[in-house]
Amino acid sequence: MTVTYTPRGVCSRQMKVEAQDGVIKSVEVVGGCNGNLQGISRLVVGMRVEDAISRMEGIDCNGKGTSCPDQLAQALKQLT
Repeated sequence: MTVTYTPRGVCSRQMKVEAQDGVIKSVEVVGGCNGNLQGISRLVVGMRVEDAISRMEGIDCNGKGTSCPDQLAQALKQLT
């Protein structure tokens, strides 16, 4: 299953996530802090969707109330 998500309140503009049998297979992010988001994307590949959500949900970036990792968690929720 693949989801394309439009993040809110952060610099990234689009997230595309693919998962199979509850495991993240790929993550692509457009915009945002390129190096950090590439690193996060590579770290979560192979991780269970639920585990990635629990680790990233609620992370705040400079008082924005959200962050790219938090928005990625929101995208992943659409896969559950």
